[in-house]
Amino acid sequence: MPAHYGAILTEPFPVPAVPDGVVDPKLWRTEVANPFPFEKPGTLIVDPDAAYLHLITSHDRALRYGVSVGAAGYGWNGDAVMQFRRKWPVWKAPDSMIERRPEFAPYSVANGGMPGGPGNPLGARALYLFQNKQDTLYRIHGACEPKYLGQAVSSGCIRLLDQDVIDLHDRVQDGAKVIVLASTRYGEFEALY
Repeated sequence: MPAHYGAILTEPFPVPAVPDGVVDPKLWRTEVANPFPFEKPGTLIVDPDAAYLHLITSHDRALRYGVSVGAAGYGWNGDAVMQFRRKWPVWKAPDSMIERRPEFAPYSVANGGMPGGPGNPLGARALYLFQNKQDTLYRIHGACEPKYLGQAVSSGCIRLLDQDVIDLHDRVQDGAKVIVLASTRYGEFEALY
């Protein structure tokens, strides 16, 4: 494993190391040739089918991160704005989730949500996606268990390893353009809604 996947002990909550042999090397954070040369530096592009998020750094280069995309993320695509970012964010369970999983009611918007920290579904960082100045309720966030990186998971948005979302959070600017490419796999996940 690259050294940047080691334990992080300088955060308010410790981030454990990613275990060796769990994450496919093709999903490790790496610099690549820019596959989207017509997009401006600072743009984020999510390809749910490939399980990649690209941060465009120049006309020629991009940083590529492995992601997991929740079932809902396969059905949503288009352009958005990363309106703001949060470190160790509060997670507020949406009403639709509480309808399916009543045990999350203590973490509803009305109840103030779940404080940031270990066990919080958003992990160490969250980037909040808006369209037309409205919250989409989609997030790019941490808390991806290493064994699920690159896989579809039953809920959630666009998940990264905490080490990667910390790195991404520190590189992007509020107001960044986000493009989520359309998935050809959406039909596989409709039953999860």
